Amino acid sequence: MPQGLLEGKHGVVMGVANDRSIAWGCAQACANAGARLTFNYPTPTFEKRVGKLAETLENASAYPCDVTDDAQIREFFERVRQDHGKLDFLIHSVAYAEREDLKNPFVETPRRNFQRALDVSAYSLVAVAREAAALMTEGGSIAAMTYYGSEKVIPNYNVMGVAKAALEASARYLAHDLGPSGIRVNCISAGPLPTLSASAISGMRRMLELTEKNAPLRRNVTQEDVANAAVYLVSDLSTAVTGEVLHVDSGFNILGMGGETTPQEE
Repeated sequence: MPQGLLEGKHGVVMGVANDRSIAWGCAQACANAGARLTFNYPTPTFEKRVGKLAETLENASAYPCDVTDDAQIREFFERVRQDHGKLDFLIHSVAYAEREDLKNPFVETPRRNFQRALDVSAYSLVAVAREAAALMTEGGSIAAMTYYGSEKVIPNYNVMGVAKAALEASARYLAHDLGPSGIRVNCISAGPLPTLSASAISGMRRMLELTEKNAPLRRNVTQEDVANAAVYLVSDLSTAVTGEVLHVDSGFNILGMGGETTPQEE
């Protein structure tokens, strides 16, 4: 990624859990491109972990923000305003579902678990975009992380697929609302990655094997692949791109059937 592409820009990255997180890969790529960053941590349990990662980047900071609490969201973005005055971009990489709901049949999803998954994984984008937009006084970009399970049935993805579908629809409506202010809103649909959150999905290893075997590029994606796409979407290279879902999955989403071989592979 070209150095200086995000020079002079300030961004918020939400959802870092550890150094294998998609959010952390995006943060590193943005920092390497010149951006100054602010992170959130949802609970005191994450404070030390996220704080240590933030310390590895120049002029980065981290503040508490549980995305299910509107008061904390307002306080978080007030601290961003006090530190930087304005905001240029936001990367939303936040999702949650109960572990049992990623193993049991979708039809068994309890109401309370469904509501929690939609609140954290989808409505949180609306809640943070509202506050972030107020700081994007010169326009800006919001990028959210999604997955192909929002479009097609992926066994065991279950309620998270429904939540990601809601996230993508929310991004389109936000793109419509915020476009007149010069704010772009897009999603990145990343291929499966062995992150902490993905480990809760039953059959994750099988998902990785299928992608590597069947995707047109015959490989799984990397943290860096997704991070580079994020830099593109939050940079001035994508100033006319909004309301889109950018697939970064080695082309897996274009397939109508897997398990075939090309003549060269026979």
